Amino acid sequence: MQNHAYSRLGSLGGGGAGAVPSPPSSPRRGSGRRLSVKGGSAGRSGGVVPRAARAVLAALLRRQAIFLFAPLLYVAAMLLYMGSISLDSVPRIISRPAPGSLYRSPQLYARLRAEMDADNATDALATVWRHSYKGGVWRPCISNNTYGLPESNGYIYVEANGGLNQQRTSICNAVAVAGYLNATLVIPNFHYHSIWRDPSKFSDIYDEEHFVQRLKNDVRVVDKVPEFIMERFGHNLSNVFNFKIKAWSPIQYYKDVVLPKLIEERLIRISPFANRLSFDAPPAVQRLRCLANFEALTFSKPITTLSDTLISRMREKSAESNGKYVAVHLRFEEDMVAFSCCVFDGGDEEKKELDAARERGWRGKFTRPGRVIRPGAIRMNGKCPLTPLEVGLMLRGMGFSNNTVIYLASGRIYKSEKNMAPLLEMFPLLQTKETLASDEELAPFKNFSSRMAAIDYSVCIHSEVFVTTQGGNFPHFLVGHRRYLYGGHSKTIKPDKRRLAILFDSPHIGWKSLKRQLINMKLHSDAKGIEMKRANESVYTFPCPDCMCRSNKSEHSKSMQAR
Repeated sequence: MQNHAYSRLGSLGGGGAGAVPSPPSSPRRGSGRRLSVKGGSAGRSGGVVPRAARAVLAALLRRQAIFLFAPLLYVAAMLLYMGSISLDSVPRIISRPAPGSLYRSPQLYARLRAEMDADNATDALATVWRHSYKGGVWRPCISNNTYGLPESNGYIYVEANGGLNQQRTSICNAVAVAGYLNATLVIPNFHYHSIWRDPSKFSDIYDEEHFVQRLKNDVRVVDKVPEFIMERFGHNLSNVFNFKIKAWSPIQYYKDVVLPKLIEERLIRISPFANRLSFDAPPAVQRLRCLANFEALTFSKPITTLSDTLISRMREKSAESNGKYVAVHLRFEEDMVAFSCCVFDGGDEEKKELDAARERGWRGKFTRPGRVIRPGAIRMNGKCPLTPLEVGLMLRGMGFSNNTVIYLASGRIYKSEKNMAPLLEMFPLLQTKETLASDEELAPFKNFSSRMAAIDYSVCIHSEVFVTTQGGNFPHFLVGHRRYLYGGHSKTIKPDKRRLAILFDSPHIGWKSLKRQLINMKLHSDAKGIEMKRANESVYTFPCPDCMCRSNKSEHSKSMQAR
């Protein structure tokens, strides 16, 4: 019975064209099949078909082994083939750089210079107010506090870090925090920075007496911590509890965390203190920021005196345009060029110089393992600082004639003799603080970067047009300050640097086409200059947006006549 059962299984396994072969038999099943072969035709049928199936399966397995070795055989054949022919006959694949990824502005200038010089009829300065603000005068409302101040909760001492305008951020935020916590603010101390190398104190840059008096109804300000408080800390500020506060912390954090410690200790220290307060703050906090920045902070008498002299000289030199001049903030100092990691036209010498500058200023930051720097991508993203040549091309294309008087606000230009030459060719009436002032007039400020920046800031405020080329704290504050002074009616040109990168990298563009596109860019920048405040916009760029009021034009004209 058992043998017949195995015989039936064998015949079922072999029936049908698509039947799947049975798994290998056990020794016992094999002997059963051999017995059934002798027994009749059913046994013969059950033995032949499985053997044929096994033979086919073995052949397939052998072919599969061939398939596994096929890639190796292919690679070997290709190597033999490549070795038998000359590489000169292999077609070369040409890789073209992406548009806007290379610095080709010098070639563009050389090609278009003749057309540019011949086209000097338009004067953008005469039509700069084509898109003036139509919604009345935009005037910040800073109401004076007439109430007395309650008893102080203690003293706050902050250490401001960075350059001139980052320190300005620290001061304004410190005023806002001290006022909100009903604390007494000690005149901020300025950190000495390895980049700016300016040991100036608060009173060297700002009018300290005016600062204290303008804030007296809102925030108590003293020039030093009283002796009876310092006695508790052994007359050593390093013994005072120091808060390490995260950047952009909300004002609620100061109330919940800082205030209890202030009340307990009576004196706290916050260091460093720059961008440690969120832009998103209640109107009372924004008002204090606005008050500090636009009313309380005025430059010291020496800076103001020289600045007024330079403004007067700029207006004299631009008498043909009714005293109107253009101010350009150019960031093309060595540290800015090095930090950008952009490639210009200086070749190997430029690379060695900027690599050394990066290592001096930011030791190891740009050479750490895993960091990949792509200069082409940086330029395409509009992150490269504009060169003096590119600023000249942009302004001439926007319609400013070569008779336009320009004030250039800048530090020491990287390779100035070479890089400034084309800009001076396009705008021969260009001025700087060094050309406007004598060596004797500049001597008290020359070795102090923040004081020199304050002079530039003051001259730029009173220009007809302000051009920002790189961003940063300087234009961030200046644009808002101009809005504040002129009721929102201030002209700022902020170019689309991504678009500029493509335009200046165009090998076939003509002067007329370039000019048309740059004029459109200027018109777009005009529209951006008059727009209202957006959500979470800085109070320093859009003055006191939460307490802003608009007055009609007649009110503004009356106020201007009163001045």
